Amino acid sequence: MAHRYLQQCRKIIAIGRNYALHAAELGNKVPETPFWFLKPTTSIIHNGSGASIAFPEGCQEMRHEIELGVFIGVGGKAIKASGAMQHVG
Repeated sequence: MAHRYLQQCRKIIAIGRNYALHAAELGNKVPETPFWFLKPTTSIIHNGSGASIAFPEGCQEMRHEIELGVFIGVGGKAIKASGAMQHVG
């Protein structure tokens, strides 16, 4: 699955500050509605890739998060919850 995802992934749409406990841990306010942002596909590291995360020079603290990715294999618009899994690749 990871191999297919890496070959076909064109964009990563992420949701920020949607986890209230983590936001509070960092001293951030939790917005009333989560915000969306894009991540480059080069940010993907998967098991067995041998890749590692490079710490920027002078960085004193690095925090990490584990992200859950869902591969949308079939396009759609205004998809009802009952039919959502038909679009997951």
